[in-house]
Amino acid sequence: MSNSSSVSHFLLLPLADTRQLQLLHFCLFLGISLAALLGNSLIISAVACGHHLHTPMFFFLLNLALTDLGCICTTVPKAMHNSLWDTRNISYEGCAAQVFLIFFFLGTEYFLLTIMCYDRYVSICKPLHYGTLLGSRACAHMAAAAWVSGFLNALMHTANTFSLPLCHGNVLGQFFCEIPHILKLSCSKSYLRELGLLAVSVCLSFGCFVFIVFSYVQILRAVLKIPSEQGRHKAFSTCLPHLAVVSLFFSTATLAYMKTPSISSPSLDLVVSVLYLVVPPALNPLIYSLRNRELKAAVWTLMTGCFQELNCWAILKITCNKSHI
Repeated sequence: MSNSSSVSHFLLLPLADTRQLQLLHFCLFLGISLAALLGNSLIISAVACGHHLHTPMFFFLLNLALTDLGCICTTVPKAMHNSLWDTRNISYEGCAAQVFLIFFFLGTEYFLLTIMCYDRYVSICKPLHYGTLLGSRACAHMAAAAWVSGFLNALMHTANTFSLPLCHGNVLGQFFCEIPHILKLSCSKSYLRELGLLAVSVCLSFGCFVFIVFSYVQILRAVLKIPSEQGRHKAFSTCLPHLAVVSLFFSTATLAYMKTPSISSPSLDLVVSVLYLVVPPALNPLIYSLRNRELKAAVWTLMTGCFQELNCWAILKITCNKSHI
């Protein structure tokens, strides 16, 4: 892909103009990334180690946590590096890799959220067929389809974008490599092809959105038919974390890509991008943990077990040192 353009590197949008603000952004991104890494790692470990959590819902949640880890690790480390060392450079190959990984993880996450909605729909509206429709093999196939679809979508957009000749400089108006900003540098009408591919992706995303809305309408109708208030509350409470995550994902992504050019500015674009790309991976583990007692119990057991092992190791080390003396 590097032969298609004379550009050897890109200049990203600086997070701040002064050194103090750059260090402040570095500390902010460091805190958010550590929270995302800790939260998602705990969910992955708890689901993997807790045999009672080996259900379709938690299996898809584990995959969602993996995509969140991928998202936070794709953009934030480079932004932190640029803020700490007061630089803006990113190589052509590094930019292409960043675009691919962003599309890959975000696309996979979107497909996983759609599948998780189907899981909630079957659980509430067709409980007698839950084991048949969402068996272990079916869950594995759906998760694999989400990852493969995200990979193919990312590969298609990345290859098409970076095959375009660039002759309008190398300055990107974003703190990470984003396709719309790269297309602004193109000097060929071939960029219309990428706009067409983006339109196809938008239509596919809209189809998934319609499916999610339709599923929740059916879920709401089924919940309202439950005679007891306690049963209605229990059934709907299993959907609240997923509904909150979907709402956060859609609202921030819509704000990022559907805002009018008249209200667009570099500072606003920066804030909106952080909201849809950096904040959700840190909030998603918290949203799912707050409303799920099983997950909270598994995470707490995992953490207390780790602390006990660390204490035992420290006591054993002290004992060995004393006996050696």
